[in-house]
Amino acid sequence: MSEKKIPYKIYLEESELPRAWYNLRADMINKPAPLLNPKTFEPATAEDLAPVFCDELVKQELDETTPYFEIPEEILNFYKMYRPAPLIRAYCLEEKLGTPAKIYYKFEGNNTSGSHKLNSAIAQAYYAKKQGLKGVTTETGAGQWGTALSMACSYFGLDCKVFMVKCSYEQKPFRREVMRTYGASVTPSPSFDTEVGKKINAEHPGTSGSLGCAISEAVETALNKDGYRYVLGSVLNQVMLHQTVIGLETKTALDKYGEKADIIIGCAGGGSNLGGLIAPFMGEKIRGEADYRIIAVEPSSCPSLTRGTYAYDYCDTGKVCPLSKMYTLGCDFIPAANHAGGLRYHGMSSILSQLYDDGLMEAVSVKQTEVFEAAEYFARIEGILPAPESSHAIKVAIDEALKCKETGEEKTIVFGLTGTGYFDMMSYEKFHNGVMTDYIPSDEEIQKYTKNLPEIK
Repeated sequence: MSEKKIPYKIYLEESELPRAWYNLRADMINKPAPLLNPKTFEPATAEDLAPVFCDELVKQELDETTPYFEIPEEILNFYKMYRPAPLIRAYCLEEKLGTPAKIYYKFEGNNTSGSHKLNSAIAQAYYAKKQGLKGVTTETGAGQWGTALSMACSYFGLDCKVFMVKCSYEQKPFRREVMRTYGASVTPSPSFDTEVGKKINAEHPGTSGSLGCAISEAVETALNKDGYRYVLGSVLNQVMLHQTVIGLETKTALDKYGEKADIIIGCAGGGSNLGGLIAPFMGEKIRGEADYRIIAVEPSSCPSLTRGTYAYDYCDTGKVCPLSKMYTLGCDFIPAANHAGGLRYHGMSSILSQLYDDGLMEAVSVKQTEVFEAAEYFARIEGILPAPESSHAIKVAIDEALKCKETGEEKTIVFGLTGTGYFDMMSYEKFHNGVMTDYIPSDEEIQKYTKNLPEIK
């Protein structure tokens, strides 16, 4: 098909919006290892998880055989306010790079939360409301998840309590204020409001916090408040399930114009956006129907896939959550206060960890200053100011396009642009002022935490 017929922005019709989420685990040959009860180290049951998570979400979390979950009409109606999201052909970037590669990006920033996080936030809030709960607690790193959840809770009339990683709470005050605008309470983590927060502050005075710390505080709060449950914006199977609307729309858009991706790239912190983007493509790869090169991109300051250990570990610093078998830097690892707060998690989705261990996808880590160089370059050419998290994918997409320039290969590259960076201007300011630094943990620092991983037989 002639390239001239491919528009800059491929918009699907409302009727083409996915009607069901795709459960990649149903097609995986090697299933992710089960979650473990933190007290018994036995596989977690629905009864174990029910005090923490909403009942319907527990079912989704544990199900590894049902290929599709129908999206409730109430959630579909909310999706229609900002979905389907556009798949954009980066013609200007291709021309500037002088590459024969075709570059597409799936843009998830066309909603007030500014990111893909709303796809799961509205689903989790819906199930909490349906269960008759009063409210939910959560953590947030960069603030996109907290913002999305505050919007979703406001829509369904639920209370929302957010523990925001302290360095992001200080770096991104306007993101915090958006959450408060939608009625959420926002507390910097680690705080002195919870027992686990007090303990972490005592052990690490002046700490900038981590997602693992904030998760512990949110779970403790949920367990101690009647009518509340904890919800999470990444890592868990249920979250990746909801995010598959990204990949399903992307594949439909490509198929519509007879295009096939060769390389699919996404940033990776906990893994939900990358998992959601690649799910239908990975399903085809596993079933032997097509082949794709899939690349996870993480920050060099928090390199769980590229330098972590594949083992069972606690999902949170306070060790109150179930254990997950994943690539991990150790639950006590607190990464440097980098400017991609949404990628500052010590572990990785059990699904992505299994796929990576099986050799079905690759992983690379990139430095912070290189990421912001790519972000600025992209913004000046494509006209969208990207979030620091998304810019990790931009960096590697540009690198792959330049490799095509060297070899003359006409590959099709697809990457996820998970959100906008308009609440990240303090980070851009530090980059422009030349005071942004690159911190890469030493092998000794990582081993300090991974040597204490729980011994699971």
